[in-house]
Amino acid sequence: MSSSKIQSIYTDGACTGNPGPGGWGVVVCYADGSTHELGGGDSQTTNNRMEMQAAVAALEFLTIASQDEPITLYTDSEYLKNGITQWIKGWKKKGWKTSTGKPVLNQDIWEVLDKLNCRQVNWQHVRGHSGNFYNDRCDTIARAYAAGKPASLQQMPVKQLISSAATNGGDTIAPTYAADKPASVQQMPVKQVISSAATNDFGNKTIQSSSVPSDLSTSDVAMTDSTAPFAADSTETHLPSEFRVSQLRDLVETLRIADEIAEKRYLITSSELADLMDVNASAVTSRGDNWVWRNWIVSRVRREGNQILWQLERVD
Repeated sequence: MSSSKIQSIYTDGACTGNPGPGGWGVVVCYADGSTHELGGGDSQTTNNRMEMQAAVAALEFLTIASQDEPITLYTDSEYLKNGITQWIKGWKKKGWKTSTGKPVLNQDIWEVLDKLNCRQVNWQHVRGHSGNFYNDRCDTIARAYAAGKPASLQQMPVKQLISSAATNGGDTIAPTYAADKPASVQQMPVKQVISSAATNDFGNKTIQSSSVPSDLSTSDVAMTDSTAPFAADSTETHLPSEFRVSQLRDLVETLRIADEIAEKRYLITSSELADLMDVNASAVTSRGDNWVWRNWIVSRVRREGNQILWQLERVD
């Protein structure tokens, strides 16, 4: 592989404890069928931050390639995908505040992602744990790093990556981000990277993206999503308007309760969550550990006996 173009990139993050030890994984897929893998971890982090760190590493790597053709970036995190494509615009306009006036969680990494993101990146959500080979591979890498047992990554030598970037017309390479200070997107000439490689005698080693600052709030939540739909809401237009208004009042009350649960950080069981959402309990547990419902991220926190406890977080 020397001059093949990047076709797509898959990313994933994982965390044990949330917060706790975490890891992230990236698989870069080239048009000729070859791949390049990246991975890393953090001793104290959250699942969301690892999902986002994987995307940062992917976009850093895309900067190395410096190709003009569009690429598709796949993530199984609705939080990441919706955040970078939709919510971030409103957050910035409000001075990095949510609609409730609270500081946006993970602002440091959102700012990095916002700087690295570009129009050639087509963000797509892929259902996690659904048999997608590259998504599953990213998950394997992320979980290995979270467990403190780094995976064996399929990588190309640095000089091969540099050759590919040069062939594709690139003249810069993104540096790694220091873990003890806010990240920036300054760039280093490829020649300097080659010189550094020679000086440090790592001609056969591979480029590793580093981690973003890990200052975190315990209110941060996990995010490994599924696109499995709930039963679609149906509007019975033939019903009397009084009845429809009554249904709307019930909905508003439901949303108010959800807001209070999120604000006070209450944990609720699967059956309670199902009642709140007016769905079958199996529709809750079948979606996985983390997903988006209306204005909230729904995250599985822990199991107590035969009960699964969930947490809501307002994100808009």
